[in-house]
Amino acid sequence: MIYRIESDSIGEKQVPKDAYYGVQTLRAYENFRITGRRIHPELIKALAQIKKAAAITNMEIELLNRKIGNAIVKACDEVIEGKLHDEFITDAIQGGAGTSMNMNANEVIANRAIEILGGEKGNYSIVHPNDHVNMGQSTNDVIPTGGKIATIRLLEKAIGQLNNLDEALMEKSKEFDHIIKMGRTQLQDAVPIRLGQEFKAYSDVIKRDIVRIERTMHSLRYVSIGATAIGTGLNADEEYVKNITPNLCKVSSLELAQCEDLVDGTQNLDTFASVSGALKVCAINLSKIGNDLRLLSSGPRTGIGEINLPPKQNGSSIMPGKINPVIPEVISQVAFNIIGNDMAITMAAEGGQLELNAFEPVLYYNLFESIETLANGVETFIENCIKGITANEKRCKDLVENSVGIITAICPHVGYKTSARIAKTAIKTGESVRELILKEGLLKEAEMDLILDAYGMTKPGISGKELLKK
Repeated sequence: MIYRIESDSIGEKQVPKDAYYGVQTLRAYENFRITGRRIHPELIKALAQIKKAAAITNMEIELLNRKIGNAIVKACDEVIEGKLHDEFITDAIQGGAGTSMNMNANEVIANRAIEILGGEKGNYSIVHPNDHVNMGQSTNDVIPTGGKIATIRLLEKAIGQLNNLDEALMEKSKEFDHIIKMGRTQLQDAVPIRLGQEFKAYSDVIKRDIVRIERTMHSLRYVSIGATAIGTGLNADEEYVKNITPNLCKVSSLELAQCEDLVDGTQNLDTFASVSGALKVCAINLSKIGNDLRLLSSGPRTGIGEINLPPKQNGSSIMPGKINPVIPEVISQVAFNIIGNDMAITMAAEGGQLELNAFEPVLYYNLFESIETLANGVETFIENCIKGITANEKRCKDLVENSVGIITAICPHVGYKTSARIAKTAIKTGESVRELILKEGLLKEAEMDLILDAYGMTKPGISGKELLKK
């Protein structure tokens, strides 16, 4: 391999001649062999958008030569389009508060701008990574701002999938609205409920998750670019500080605003912790839905068996014909991962000291994973499970009619003590509640029909006692 020689404050180092990254990136690559994963593509794009907005702003206030600035802008556009991403080689988890990933962006953009101007990579007298690409910036305002932009982009995709899930659940709630089944509390028979009501409840909790996540996403729109090192804006021109955020809005097509207090914006990562918290709650709710679907579909002959999940693959290497609920299982595993990531994010947000939190790399690594796995998990949940669920209507009806749980509706008419005795006898003898009530002459058959109207028992409002009076 042919090399070029570059130097930094540590000393000289050989860099592959054709590489767009430079010496600082290469040192980081060698120092941080941690995850085997590189910077997330959305963060790479966000960093390029920041560098482009900075170049535009510095040209507008006549601090950056337009020939150099336009070359930087062109290089940034290429990165935003997805080019040169393989030149971003630093590990996703790294020391230095993200300085390595910031310099990775500075060096790649500088070297591509040098090429655009007809020079050879590494000739930083033409375009310098720090003096030109990083003009008016610090890692400490670039990385938090880039993280917020990347998080917004990823959340937009995740929220789109959650909206799709809400729609799919609502469709099932309408499809199953006429099906009466037994409700259960603590895994024991309770009182009748409509299958559609259960799915409507799933839809409602997902709606709340969407609102919760959208609220946290709004807080991400306040960015600290212009703060430079610690929030005081040192080394950034006053006009640059004033205009960088509006220009970043144009470049990113996002509605962003500069933090009211740039020192606060540099010190604290609570907005990311809030996002993670909202994702965790959503993960909890998704896993609970998955748990329910596994229970309701259990069997299929020796379990509850009230619904059928679409068969997706063989369930056993030894038991022929066995089909497992693999999609609800994977959505729970996604949830477990998100919940674990939230702890890492919590500790990263807590770990800052004084004017800076140095732990954004690990926070982003876990947060981006949480958002992406949530979006991907929800997509497969919809397509490979929810849309294909069918109901065992007869099974639902039989379980209601043979359940002791309907004694609850009888209780106001014969009293708690008598109802408890009837329930106990029904469990012991296997006779139905209806048969025992009629046998003892506690109620007439017409009264029983009215009280035990299954659909009526699933709707709040008029009671069986009031119906009997009429």
